[in-house]
Order: sequence, then C-alpha cells, then structure tokens
Amino acid sequence: MCGIAGAFDLEGHREFEAVRLDLMGQAIDHRGPDEFGSFLQPKIGLHSRRLSIIDLAGGRQPITNEDGQIVAVFNGEIFNHLELRESLEKRGHKFRTQTDTEVLVHLWEEYGRTLVDHLEGQFAIALFDRNEQSLFLARDPFGVCPLFFHRTADGWLLFASEVKGLLASGLVKAELDPRGVDHIFTFFAMGTRRTMFSGVESLPQGHALTIDREGAFHEFCYFDMEFPEAGSEVTGDPKELAARLGELLQRSVDLRLRADVPVVSYLSGGVDSSLVARLAGYKLAERNKRLETFTIQIKHPKLDETDRALTTARLVGTDPVTLTVTQEDIGATYPALVASAETPVIDTSSAALHLLAGKVREHGYKVTLTGEGADEALAGYPWHKAGKLFSLLDSMGLADRWRKRFMGRAGRHRVPWSFYQERYKRLGGYHAMGDLYSFCGLSAARLFSEGLLEKTYHAGLDATADLEIPTEKMASWHPLNRSLYLGYKIMLAGLLMTHKGDRPALAHSVEARFPFLDRELIKFCNSLHPDLKLKGWKQDKYILREYARSHLAPEVALRPKHIFRAAYSASFLQPMPEWVSQLLSPESLAQTGLFQAQTVDHFRKVLSGPHWRFGPHMLKEVGLVGVISTQLWHHLFVSKNLCELPAWNPPQAAASTV
Repeated sequence: MCGIAGAFDLEGHREFEAVRLDLMGQAIDHRGPDEFGSFLQPKIGLHSRRLSIIDLAGGRQPITNEDGQIVAVFNGEIFNHLELRESLEKRGHKFRTQTDTEVLVHLWEEYGRTLVDHLEGQFAIALFDRNEQSLFLARDPFGVCPLFFHRTADGWLLFASEVKGLLASGLVKAELDPRGVDHIFTFFAMGTRRTMFSGVESLPQGHALTIDREGAFHEFCYFDMEFPEAGSEVTGDPKELAARLGELLQRSVDLRLRADVPVVSYLSGGVDSSLVARLAGYKLAERNKRLETFTIQIKHPKLDETDRALTTARLVGTDPVTLTVTQEDIGATYPALVASAETPVIDTSSAALHLLAGKVREHGYKVTLTGEGADEALAGYPWHKAGKLFSLLDSMGLADRWRKRFMGRAGRHRVPWSFYQERYKRLGGYHAMGDLYSFCGLSAARLFSEGLLEKTYHAGLDATADLEIPTEKMASWHPLNRSLYLGYKIMLAGLLMTHKGDRPALAHSVEARFPFLDRELIKFCNSLHPDLKLKGWKQDKYILREYARSHLAPEVALRPKHIFRAAYSASFLQPMPEWVSQLLSPESLAQTGLFQAQTVDHFRKVLSGPHWRFGPHMLKEVGLVGVISTQLWHHLFVSKNLCELPAWNPPQAAASTV
C-alpha cells in the first residue's frame, strides 16, 4: 500500500504550489513511510508516499512510460502484474523496473480507461496523460483502497488517499456534513460517496473518473455486483461446488502472497481467517517457509476465541503472536481509531484490529492476510438467518405489521412509519440488510436534535437517499442476494475496509490483503443458489464450510458464525474516561448541536447500570457509542475543543507562504 495525493487545474494551466503538495503527502506519510516522490508541472501535481513491498529498490513513484507522456501514482497492489507484464512485453512495451505500478502506464497506452478491466488487485490510481492533458482516477472493485476528492472554489481538483491529505493543502476546511451523521447511525459507516466532511467526496468502489483538459468530469462504473434472477442460480453437487470454491480461494491466496517482503496472517477462531491461514501455509511450505500469524484475545469469557485460533495454528505449524485486549484498551485506543478512520466508529472491535496492526508492525512485518469478505459473499452474518424468518412472515403478510409496531414504539413517533416505508423502497425492498439498517438506525430518531432531524429525516434526506443501487434489477433477485448486494455496496467498503481493514492497518504502515475479495471468486459465489450459502435456518457459509471440513478441525470448520466483537458502551462507561464525560457534557453537546442532551443522559444512565449487553438495551448501546464517536470525530477534526484530548492538526511547512 501507499498514499497518493495531487491537484489538477480545472480551469487552465496554473502550477500548483509545491509546498502544498508536499504537505498533503506529509499528512498521509503513515501510509508510505519508505520513500516519497512528486511530479509537478503546469495543470497537474502528483505525489506518492510509498510502502515498498514489490521491487523495493526500483519501484519509486511517480512512474512513467517510455517517453514520459504517461505519469502515474498508485496506492495498492496489482496481484496479476506478472501476467500483465508478460502480455505487454509481447506487445513491444519496454519495462525499466519490476514494480507492479509500471504495468499501469503501459496498460493505459494499450487500453486507455478500460485498463481497470484487466486488473486483479486492490488499488487507487491517479494517472496523468500529458498528451491529452487529462487526469484519470480509479478505485478497486471492492473499495479496499480509499480515494477522496474536493473541488475548490477557485477551480482546483484536489485528491488524496485520506481526507487528511486534502485538509493539509490549506485549501479545504474541515466542516461537518450533517447528513454524514445519519450515515453513521443508519449504516454504521460511510458507504456511499458522501463523507463526514462537507464538500469532500469518496470515489465509489468499482468506479473510475476521467477529467479532460477543459475540466469536464466523466465518471463511469466499470464493476458492479451481479446476481442471477431468482430461480436461475447455480445448483449441483455441494462437494463438487465446494472443490471449485477451494480452487478459486487457493488461487487468490497464492496471488496475495506475492511480495518481496514476508507476508503474515491474522488468525481468529473463525473459519474465514483459519482457512486463509491454512491455504497460505500450504503455499509457503512449498517454499520451505513458515507462515507467521497474529491473534487477538479479548479478555471476556464470551468473546475469547483464542482456543480455536490455536487449534488452527497447530495445523498450520505456527506459533501465533497473541495480543490481549481489555475493555480499557478499547476505550483508550478509540481516539486513534477515529482519527485513522476519519469517521465515527460504532463497532468497538475495530479498536482491537487497530492494536493488532500495531503489533504486526512492532514485529517487523508490513503485509498481512485477513479473512474479511467471506461473510458478504456467503451470508455469514446472523441477520441473514433472521431475514429468512422475515421472508416467511412477508409471504404471510405479517412482517410489515410487526415492523410498523416495533419502529413506531422504538422511535417514539418522532419519525412517521411512512418515512420507513420510503426507506425500504430505497434499500431495494424487504430483506435482511434493509431490516438491519432500519432497526438499528432507530436510535437516531430518539437521539438526533431537532435541528439535525430537520436537515435529514424531516427533509426526506436520510442516508438511503444517497444510495446508487439498481432497485428495479434487484427486485428480480432472491431476497438473500438483495441483502448480500447491500452488504457489498455499503458495509464492505464503508465499514470493514474503513474501520477494520485499510485504515487501521495503514495507520501502522501495514498493508492488509483480502483473499476473499477476488473478482473470480466473488463472481462464483454470487452465482450460487442461496441454499448453498445459507442452508436451512442455521448453517451459514455452507459451501465454504463443506470445503473447510477437509482442511480444518471440525470445531473450527463447522462452528456457527460468531461476529468478532468487543464490549460496546462498557468500553466507555465502566469506568468512564474523563474525555468521554467531557464529550457527553451538556456544554459539548450544545456546541455541536447534533444530539438531545436529555436523551443522551438517559441512555448513559441506563447503560451504566447492570444489563445484558445484547438484550433490550442493544439500540441504546449502538446509539450511545454513535454519539460518543461522533462527538469525538467533531473534536478531532472540526471544533477541537470539546474535550481534553489533543485534536488532529495538519503538518506545517518549516518556512512557506501557505
């Protein structure tokens, strides 16, 4: 991985200030501390901060084609770069380095903007064509690598791997987008092009953008998830299909082991990371190497998975590094996590992964494999099981009545049922993800201030209004596949990659790689009949577990899905750190104007007492952590005076006129 940043003149051929470009790079130096480089001429500025993983000596960016007319900076990895290089050399292209970045400039010569169709990898690309005086930006199909941009009032397009890079330019002010808060309370993440920062957009996953010499934008979607019409999905012998799934997964793991530095693996007690580690162990054993693994131990009797992780470790032949994480550790790490993610974070387990990435770097490594992505492909989450029940109730005409009663009671009638009906339409109808987002977003109706409600719900501008999804096409899919599509589009890039993947890993200069996020593998999984994903009412990821039975211990391969999680509000209330108390004070809440102080205080008092964490107070748990992390985000980036914690500030030039 790396960090990229740049500027493009939309109105002429002005030269961007070199000091601003350098400051943008400094702000994201954690993404690529090994070396940096810039390309600057009238109209364009490109900057790279490199984490060297392939061609350590020769892969410095920016990189050009033979005559220097195509210039690229690149964040990520092109896993099939060796095959692409061979094909391009047969076509007469000359390479100067062994880096995967160099294939991009030659692919542009051959294919132009359709170069993205040839890439297997995780990436954010910025490429300048000096002949056409055009800029090309692209993001990988699953949104592993982030890419943000902002158009200034005086005609500059600024882009960077993180919003920090934009803020460091001195041309972008950190201001809250109120509708971004609703994204956090609805989706628990920023899963669309909207961000928490007013005027800052995220390029969606699977999208590319060309800006021509006149400054006109030409955005297109080159990859989107496809599912067969209900009734036409692939069926067959589960063992044969499981074998095919295994072949694709082994190929994906093998590609993601390509590196000029050692690759390690995260290892939990679940089937996903265990299978990735097992397959990686096979490949490394062929080279007489051993896979190093890293495991989290949550100090809670119901959340500790280390016994099952050790079972897999023994099979792989590794002695995992175990990081013990306490409730207090979660709370103490949260400010750094939110600063890294640049959004509020509700899932407290993300803090444990932030700490684990630090442990990987502490041991001298900078590339790790993870098991993220399998649950999205193969219905691994518990709400998919609940979705089966709701589908049955929907067919009997009963579920709608239950939804109306539940939401009206939980929302305390601040938001009418008609609002939720419209939300379901925008989500592609009734399905598990739609119910999840509607139910868990109910705390917003109670917590949002009247001012925030006026800017969102009462204006009909809730988070679902930002979705760009093919609802008509989705109507022909099985309800489970509709749900999986929403998980890919919103949760995968917005939450898993931002809160648990790219951002916490790169905060410690560690690249995370995701074997389950492989185009061919995902295409195969999407084609399968829903019963091969969720069998009956209980067996999630059925086809994956069928394959895993031959490679893992039964207690790991067949164990029901347990979401990796940590304590929610307890991490901030038992005991309450002083900075949390300050963020929840009436004064701080009044300063942001986002939440009702009386309701926040009620939630806090209820959750400070004894209760079952995932019982009747679950919505309060999610809501209160949402308030804490939103207030924390506001303090770190916008107001900077809500609590005693240090705020994030951009790097300063030693001597400049910026």
